[in-house]
Amino acid sequence: MVLKTERLILRPWEESDAEDLYKYAKDPEVGPVAGWQAHKNEAESLSVIKNVLCGKEAYAVCLKEDNRAIGAIELLLKGYNHISEKDDECELGFWLGKPFWGEDIIPEAGKELLRRAFNELGMKKVWCGHYDGNTKSARVQEKLGFKYSHTNKNVPVPLMNDIRTEHISYVTKPEWLKK
Repeated sequence: MVLKTERLILRPWEESDAEDLYKYAKDPEVGPVAGWQAHKNEAESLSVIKNVLCGKEAYAVCLKEDNRAIGAIELLLKGYNHISEKDDECELGFWLGKPFWGEDIIPEAGKELLRRAFNELGMKKVWCGHYDGNTKSARVQEKLGFKYSHTNKNVPVPLMNDIRTEHISYVTKPEWLKK
């Protein structure tokens, strides 16, 4: 599935994206705040493409001008998210390469994924979370119409060998339709 917005192409990850993924995922300001280690080399990025960014609704975020991966966005469906086990609920996850921060790229991609979730996948609620200190993620969620639900303390973050506080928000289809 390939999705398009005014400025973006959201498409499945390809093994040939490993170089671009590594370029942005090696930055220590990108992954750790989201709960994963900065990538150490291109081989690690290739492994992540094959084993992590391979879900049914996982997309490389690309600018239309060159179709090169600059970030990731995904709808984590039942069995692949840690917030809901309902068939009609999913979780939105995302990250973006630092050179593109502040350009409203993830809000643009997120709007398209919410459209897909509600209009094509039959979702009634989409969840999203962020760890303490990840103000950029909180801001994206706010722009997309998510509302605060609850806070989980002492959440294990295995990829960082850490324990954190996580804030959970959601948007329902009726709320999204009003936006």
